[in-house]
Amino acid sequence: MTTEEKALLKQKIEMEIQALQKQIETLKEKTKPISPDCGLGRLTRLEAMGESHVNHKVLDESLLRMTRLTNALSRIEHPMFGICIECEEEIGIGRMEVRPESVRCVACTNNAT
Repeated sequence: MTTEEKALLKQKIEMEIQALQKQIETLKEKTKPISPDCGLGRLTRLEAMGESHVNHKVLDESLLRMTRLTNALSRIEHPMFGICIECEEEIGIGRMEVRPESVRCVACTNNAT
């Protein structure tokens, strides 16, 4: 991976982290408990609880991705960044542009599942 590609990936990671921070803040607001004295009907309360469950799931996934992106940002200058942890081949730049936190190439990812 070239220095220019690493610089572009670093910029992309930083932008994704900023976007995730905003998303996480919004999701934390949406996942606050619903007060029982709130004037919602029974069906509306069930819908709100269902929506809250979905928002909790998205929040968990966002926090996990944030951790992975932060880790990728901390190791981007490491010589092994962009090298598959399974086969030790270079991870394609196309994959890294889509998922910069990737630690496995497409072939190894497919074999792992």
